Amino acid sequence: MKRRDLILGTLAAGAALSVPGRALAKAAQDASLDQEFDQAFGLVTTPQAPAVVEPALPLVAPPNPAYDAKLIAIAKRELERAGATVWRGDIVGIADFARASTLPRFHFVNLENGTIRSFRVSHGRGSDPAHSGFLQQFSGVPGSEATSRGAYLTAEWYYGKYGTSIRLLGLDADNRTALERAIVMHPAAYASAAHVARFGKLGRSEGCFAMGPEDFNEALWNLSGGRLLFADRIGDA
Repeated sequence: MKRRDLILGTLAAGAALSVPGRALAKAAQDASLDQEFDQAFGLVTTPQAPAVVEPALPLVAPPNPAYDAKLIAIAKRELERAGATVWRGDIVGIADFARASTLPRFHFVNLENGTIRSFRVSHGRGSDPAHSGFLQQFSGVPGSEATSRGAYLTAEWYYGKYGTSIRLLGLDADNRTALERAIVMHPAAYASAAHVARFGKLGRSEGCFAMGPEDFNEALWNLSGGRLLFADRIGDA
C-alpha cells in the first residue's frame, strides 16, 4: 500500500474525519500529507549543515633568494644590536612566525659561510587559541602561554620534561620574562614531521620553541653556548 493511500485511509477512519474532502484531496495532491505523516511519526530528519573543511596548510616553501638575503640582513642587524651580550656571532637562529607551523620557519643563519638551514618550530597556544596553525599574537605576560617576539641569548643546557633543552634569556622588553616563564628550546613529538602528517599542523607549546626530536640536535650543535635567537614575523621579501 502506498503511503498516500495509508494516510487517507487513516484520516478517513479516525480523527481527521472533520477535515473537508477538498482539503484532503488537495493535500494528497501536493504531498503535504506526506510531510505531516513524516513529522507525526518521527520520519523527518533535520538537515545537517555541511562539515567545514579547513584549508590545507602549505608544506613547502619555494626557494626565495630575496628572503634568504633578508634573513642574513636581520641576523647581522640583531647581532649588532645585541653587541657584547652575545658570546658567539657565527650562527644566528631566526624564527619567522609569519609562516604556517607546517613550514620550515626556524632558520639557522650561518654568517661565516652564508648558508641557511631551516626546520619546523612550534608557537605557543596562547598565540593561536583557535589552533589555526598560524601565530596570531605575541605576548610576554606570565601565564599567557604565548610566544614572545624579540632577541634571546641562548644559555646552558639542562635536562627537563622534554629531555635536554636550552635555556633562553630575553633581551628585549617584549620577552624579558622568558626566564621567569621558563621559555626554552626543547624537543617535542608534537613538533615533528609525523605530527604534521597526522594532524595537518604542528601542536602548540606553552610559549617555548619546540622542534621535532629528529631535528633538535641542530639546535644543540648550532645555537647553544651564548648565541643569538631572534623571533618575529619576518614574511617573504
